[in-house]
Amino acid sequence: MSTLQGTDRILTTHVGSLPRPVKLLDLMKLNIEGAQNQAELENCIQQAVIESVAQQVEDGIDIVTDGEQSKVGFFAYVRDRMSGFSPRPGQGYAAFDAEVNAFPEYYQHYFGEAMLGGNLVPFVPVACTGPIAYHGVAQLQRDLDNLKIAMGKASAHSAFIPSVAPTGVGSNEFYASEGDYLAAVAEALRVEYKAVIDAGFSLQIDDPFLPDLFADPTLDNRAIHRKAGEYVEILNHALRGLPQEKIRYHTCYSINEGPRIHDVPFVEFVRYMLNINAADYSFEAGNVRHEHEYHLWEDIKLPAGKRLIPGVICHASNTVEHPELIAERLVRFAERVGRENVLAGADCGFSSQATYRTEVHPTVIREKFRAMRAGAELASKKLWNK
Repeated sequence: MSTLQGTDRILTTHVGSLPRPVKLLDLMKLNIEGAQNQAELENCIQQAVIESVAQQVEDGIDIVTDGEQSKVGFFAYVRDRMSGFSPRPGQGYAAFDAEVNAFPEYYQHYFGEAMLGGNLVPFVPVACTGPIAYHGVAQLQRDLDNLKIAMGKASAHSAFIPSVAPTGVGSNEFYASEGDYLAAVAEALRVEYKAVIDAGFSLQIDDPFLPDLFADPTLDNRAIHRKAGEYVEILNHALRGLPQEKIRYHTCYSINEGPRIHDVPFVEFVRYMLNINAADYSFEAGNVRHEHEYHLWEDIKLPAGKRLIPGVICHASNTVEHPELIAERLVRFAERVGRENVLAGADCGFSSQATYRTEVHPTVIREKFRAMRAGAELASKKLWNK
């Protein structure tokens, strides 16, 4: 179940989150509301994972995942697995302020309908109010077991499991310093990181929080770079001793669908990203605010043993990218960092929260995956002269 090596073709993968079936969402909602339906819910989660992996394999994904079917959100899930946190309703997220303030009418509609309107649970920030400890071993083991079962049934050969970065859990109201707080979060999450790798999977760190620093209006330039260094240091501390070749890092830059004129340029933090102890780096490159940034790799040298997973399909548009365009995108990166150092991926997850309203329809997601596979095959023919 180790990550495949693309020695003669471009491999395909994605970011992780995929839509949950309505039946599963209904059972999750009832469970959250206090229904005693745990056995039925667990069976439904396992079946959803089996179906998700089978579809990924059928649609041409080489490196699959469980679709995060069991999770209420890509970072919110961890709050059910760690003690020491309390809800803090009403707290905002400063990194989006410039964008939202520039287009208030659009984002009022967008947040109320497309992005948050169908969520299984409302987004409520949390703060650390007590000692942090990881108590989600049983939930984690269920996810590991379900993915193994699904891979066996679908004859999948390689898989990863996403996990949130330490900086994405919540704010600190308990520990004496921000450093002490992040160290405690990192130690707790390390339990999850290590278990994923010990189970034979690759670990993906989900981290939009590093680039968000560069859009935070409450920080000056000096503070941004100081905190960025601290973020990298604390994540590397959590990953210490774990095999770098089994770790992939994913980041994104902003809100899903919107004008996005205040997106953080990739050049602002790419060198911080490369200092993270991972082998593979997944990032947005398929949307129109970032597609041009492949030129960065003409000046930035990719370290030996590292690979790029640029997004070549967009997670926030129902337009299916043409395979020839996908191939062009892949070839651009391959010509700059080496064909063996590029995998095909998506900009971000297609359902980062458990929601009844995904921005991209499930049938369109599957067609995007098929187009990505076709584009990867076209790029491989060109790059390997097949």
